[in-house]
Amino acid sequence: MAASSVALVWYLVIAGPQGGMVVLPSTFDTREQCTNAVTEYQKQPTPTGWSVQCVPSASPFTDEGDAEEPSAQ
Repeated sequence: MAASSVALVWYLVIAGPQGGMVVLPSTFDTREQCTNAVTEYQKQPTPTGWSVQCVPSASPFTDEGDAEEPSAQ
């Protein structure tokens, strides 16, 4: 079996203090680009308890099944 390479897409995920989570629609090609965006985000004052992090496309937090496929409606 041949080895395959996987290209990850990075997402910014913002988590709220009561357990809510938002995945921003913009993606990043590299982790470095995503962490630079986090650095810029953290320069702004944010409410207590909110956090932001980079999550790769292979993460279960971004697995939405067929959500990325065009709908047949």
